[in-house]
Amino acid sequence: MGSFGVSCSSIRPSYPPKINHHSHSSLSYSSTPLKPLSKELHKSNPILFQVSKTIKDASLRLLDAFVDSVFHFIDQPLLPSQSNFAPVEEIGEAVDVTESINGRIPVGFPAGVYIRNGSNPLFGGLKSTNSILGKSSHTWVEGEGMLHVLYFFKHGDGRWEISYRNKHVETDTFKLEKSRKKPAFLPAAEGDSLAVLAAYLLNYLRFGFVNKYLSNTSVFEHSGKLYSVAENHIPQEMDIFTLETGRNWDVNGSWNRPFTSHPKRDPETGELVIMGIHPEKPYFEIGVISVDGDKLLHKVDLGLDRCCLCHEIGITTRYNVIMDFPLTIDINRLIRGGPLIKYNEKEYARIGIMPRYGEADSLKWFDVEPGCTFHIINCHEQDDEVAVLACRARNSMIPGPDFGLNKHEWFSKGLEQTGADAPFLSRVYEWRFNMLTGDVVAERNLTGTDYSMEFPIVNDKYIGKICKYGYTQVVSSKASSTSGKSKFGGLAKLHLQERERCDGLIKVEHHKLPENTFCTGAAFVAKSGGADEDDGWIIAYVHNEDRNTSHVYVVDAKNFCNEPVAVINLPRRVPYGFHGAFVPFDYEETTI
Repeated sequence: MGSFGVSCSSIRPSYPPKINHHSHSSLSYSSTPLKPLSKELHKSNPILFQVSKTIKDASLRLLDAFVDSVFHFIDQPLLPSQSNFAPVEEIGEAVDVTESINGRIPVGFPAGVYIRNGSNPLFGGLKSTNSILGKSSHTWVEGEGMLHVLYFFKHGDGRWEISYRNKHVETDTFKLEKSRKKPAFLPAAEGDSLAVLAAYLLNYLRFGFVNKYLSNTSVFEHSGKLYSVAENHIPQEMDIFTLETGRNWDVNGSWNRPFTSHPKRDPETGELVIMGIHPEKPYFEIGVISVDGDKLLHKVDLGLDRCCLCHEIGITTRYNVIMDFPLTIDINRLIRGGPLIKYNEKEYARIGIMPRYGEADSLKWFDVEPGCTFHIINCHEQDDEVAVLACRARNSMIPGPDFGLNKHEWFSKGLEQTGADAPFLSRVYEWRFNMLTGDVVAERNLTGTDYSMEFPIVNDKYIGKICKYGYTQVVSSKASSTSGKSKFGGLAKLHLQERERCDGLIKVEHHKLPENTFCTGAAFVAKSGGADEDDGWIIAYVHNEDRNTSHVYVVDAKNFCNEPVAVINLPRRVPYGFHGAFVPFDYEETTI
């Protein structure tokens, strides 16, 4: 991962400099031909324009009154075993935790920021609505984004200063709803089809958006700027030190559709490869952003005939890798009375490979066994082949059970199952494709059925290249089954080039967490001046449910099964979340 190029000399770490932001802009997918017309009307006849505005305001008040009278918001309850999925309040100013460390920050650990995103719903938690049209609900991934940040500043004499803070990502819709001081957007992802359709329509008529911009899934850095993102919208630029939300990043107006939560920066060229899915045509587009982040160098519609819920794109040195699996978003299916999001294992699954700057006709598709893959570990080229490594399960946890069934029971049964036929058992999986013959050379599991693994990471310097190691979070099946939500009771180090002779599976090392302790947001921290691929540490947010305390663990990647080299105790509870990243500083000697 690149660095921010921030010079911190002669600056107190508690008051670090800000990154310069571009002017704030917002993006709405509600643009219509009427907008230019209204501007002309305003210029030519201000009185008529004011009348039009008054009518519009009155209509919006009527729509608000209709929603308030017809739709009843209900809190989705949390079980005791789900207590750390509950939202928290913002902590305010950063809190110093330097004296709250067990162990020590190791030699070679870089100054920087460890940041993790996650769902932190406004107004107490996720909501459902009841109405004469039926019921609609938020899914478990739909809370507003909150960033949890740990700052590692190093003084000139070698002393560390470490502080923690958290803050919501204040998207346009976050600010809109917060200003009303109550839930406003109707849930529009799952539920009775008529209720979901009504939610789409009413959200659009009232706010110009069909759903909230969550920005709760991931964080990434490009060209010295930090971004928060979820793939239902474009990213928000964040001030890494104050956590203030800046502009919506539409690449100077050239990217006007959703944006993947996992863009890939080519470690050789510095370019950022992105993608975006949308439930209306074009369903899937790919883009390449310049090193400075100012230009969209390439954009292409892949011409897909369905909207697959693709979470991540892969890259090699020369190629882009596209996952087209049968987890789909279909508005027509919703209109016909079916679910908006559905996994159908009877539909086709395929992986596409295309040159970095290729057009749609350059795509080579390879048919593969249906399954569900959200996260790619890495991809690489080897002779005439392209290898794709990912975490794959037989079924999808998103969106959940058919509406009306008991969610907790459905998730619990799926999460407690083990063995090769378990629906949610996520294993390390490999596909190998011959680019000359068009053949699928290999398709196989690389790990057994004892552990389910997800949220993979690698050393960023090896993205798109052959790598020896990957790292994942390991699911605790017992705790996950009890809570009906995934809990990760440990970390795994994947020795991707070491195959066992007896069964062809790869070697896996495990770093197990204490009893009733679970992690999220693991990231790889490369050692300053490190020579080997695994010179560095795995850093993760960890919560102990018995003590209701939260921590950050620092685990030596080379001595993976040992105790953490440092455990940083945090002043507040950190709820379980999604993806994290470590962003190093260009850090000069600091004088205080």
